[in-house]
Amino acid sequence: MAREILIQIADGERRVAVVQNKRLDDFFIELDRYQSILGNIYKGKVESILPSINGAFVNIGQERNGFLYLTDADHPHLEDFSKPADKPNFLDMLRNRTAPEKPDTSDKGGRQGGRRDRPTNLRVGQEILVQVEKDPFASKGARLTSHVSIPGRFVVYMPYDHHLGVSQRIGSPDERQRLREIIKAADFGKQGGFIIRTVSAGQDKDELLNDARFVHDKWQQVIELARREKTPSLVYKEGDIIWKVVRDYLRDDVNSVHIDSREEYEKLVKYAEILIGKKILKKLHYYGGQVPIFEAHKVASELEKIYDQKVFLKTGAYIIIEPTEGVIVVDVNSGRYKTSASPEEAAFNVNMEAAPEIARQLRLRDLGGIIVIDFIDMMREDHKRKVLDLLRKELERDLAKTEVNKISSLGLVEMTRERTGKTLESIKFSDCPYCQGRGRVRID
Repeated sequence: MAREILIQIADGERRVAVVQNKRLDDFFIELDRYQSILGNIYKGKVESILPSINGAFVNIGQERNGFLYLTDADHPHLEDFSKPADKPNFLDMLRNRTAPEKPDTSDKGGRQGGRRDRPTNLRVGQEILVQVEKDPFASKGARLTSHVSIPGRFVVYMPYDHHLGVSQRIGSPDERQRLREIIKAADFGKQGGFIIRTVSAGQDKDELLNDARFVHDKWQQVIELARREKTPSLVYKEGDIIWKVVRDYLRDDVNSVHIDSREEYEKLVKYAEILIGKKILKKLHYYGGQVPIFEAHKVASELEKIYDQKVFLKTGAYIIIEPTEGVIVVDVNSGRYKTSASPEEAAFNVNMEAAPEIARQLRLRDLGGIIVIDFIDMMREDHKRKVLDLLRKELERDLAKTEVNKISSLGLVEMTRERTGKTLESIKFSDCPYCQGRGRVRID
């Protein structure tokens, strides 16, 4: 399987295309005019507490206060942060405590294991560490969590949790146990919690421990900075798009990475050496051609199509993607598809072709929230099951969390995809001043 990463640097933006078997498989963009704060950790101050909406508003130094669910602020170290220096401070407690292992209740890299619905100990004026789970959106401030985490290539470190989890996508019980034992045996493995990511499967002990130690040490730097800085302040900044490429996408199955900026290439090499080592550098290449890199690798035309409402399939069938404010609707149509098969077989064939493309388009467009897919009606239960299984299988490649329900009697599939910020379309487009974004002009 040929897999390569293309990075294009232009004025004010950085674009990343992941190409698999010469076909666009994933796409990311970072714009100077839109600075995401997703993943950042702030030392903030509780401005107000509203039990009626189960939330608190926290000043993190942004234009709008962030929102923190009260049930998300249930760990016992919060109330110690703003104590005077001569009293026990939670930063010291984190350094010295040994956390007992708790049952493995979550395997997806989430933090469900330690939360309880109980009254909060938060108070107005309290200083706490919070991490951004969702970027500010429209008139809403950032969504925050007090269960902070530091992601690495193979593990996610959670300093406030006692949980040691393994991605449920690692199916082998023996491999899961091997990975757990590696982390548990480390001297720092008893401080805080870890989630072992899917890509850890098959990795040797040294690779896993080096990554775990890296994120653990990064946290030590965060708490030292939090000790010195005033409130509100940024104490951990999530890496830029080049860092994320190295951390999340530069895997063994990647054949090469091509980037068209000499300056960013040097940064790419530096990050790769820090996170992976010199062995990976042979896969990194600077592209200095006259033809734009996306055109040279024949993905520029594919990128233009990800903004289209209608997506055609090879057989002549097509899907329509219609984002609305509350839900995203995906409609599957037979279009020009012709066959001598029965209507049931024809519907099944179109749906089987549409399912992988739907999963791909959700990744490319970074669509999230509630998604309703209207497949062509099928009567046979085995056909419905196969279409649903294929959709779920294709969604497994997505780094965003997804949940898919069964096909209803009307042929509808309700699913969710993690939404952490603005969609690609909302970043690149603004509403038409004539139709106010409705896509139609009134004829008087």
